[in-house]
Amino acid sequence: MMGLHASMTISPETLESCVGHAKDLGVGCHIHVAEDKADREDSLQKYSAPTVTRLLEAGAGGEKSIFVHCIHIDEDEMDQLADSKTIVVHNPESNMNNAVGVSPVLDMMNKDILVGLGTDGMTSNMFTQARAAYLLHRLAKKDPRVAFVEAPQMLLWNNAKIVNRFFPVTLGEITKGAAADIILVDYTSPTQFTVDNFLGHFIFGLYDARVDTTICNGEILMKNKEIQHLDVEKLAAESTALANKMWKRL
Repeated sequence: MMGLHASMTISPETLESCVGHAKDLGVGCHIHVAEDKADREDSLQKYSAPTVTRLLEAGAGGEKSIFVHCIHIDEDEMDQLADSKTIVVHNPESNMNNAVGVSPVLDMMNKDILVGLGTDGMTSNMFTQARAAYLLHRLAKKDPRVAFVEAPQMLLWNNAKIVNRFFPVTLGEITKGAAADIILVDYTSPTQFTVDNFLGHFIFGLYDARVDTTICNGEILMKNKEIQHLDVEKLAAESTALANKMWKRL
């Protein structure tokens, strides 16, 4: 993909160049969109169009483009995202940490926009991101009936749909011919675990369960909580040394 930062840091010339390269290569654009009000205000002031409209009119959207965040957008922009089939990725913990607002992802999902779940660097634990989204949108909507299905849907179903737009092998499901990408999780359930109460277990139990085994395309990368192909202690020590050097430089 062509990786752009945000509308407010991209000149018309840079945007045109990136979109041109993306089209030549047959790829999409990855860009942070209307994460803060400043991004929307900048676009309105400079280009007389809100952020999503500016980017889509420039050709930066589409089925293989990811618009990250999409917090400060209006109804018309949502309709434009739906019409263009542009992917949106929600990052609830990052948005709370930066205090930038709440993305209207439930409204977007109701418009059949493909909304996935991400972290924006906050963590590598996707279980906790689904739980954060579940809690955040109940609070934002002031409605305890929402997000129970939508938060897990973003992670477990929509993320699989998203990656399958980009990769030639089937991902996100355990079927013949798909990549054997599987995790085994340590989870002792105090109540019966069934298809009917899976989402309850997912949000309230599995979010802090330990991953025991990780398999990527059939290769075991972690077994019994031990990384099989990396010297973790050595890497941690090297990372600490490099981090100290970087801080001294800064």
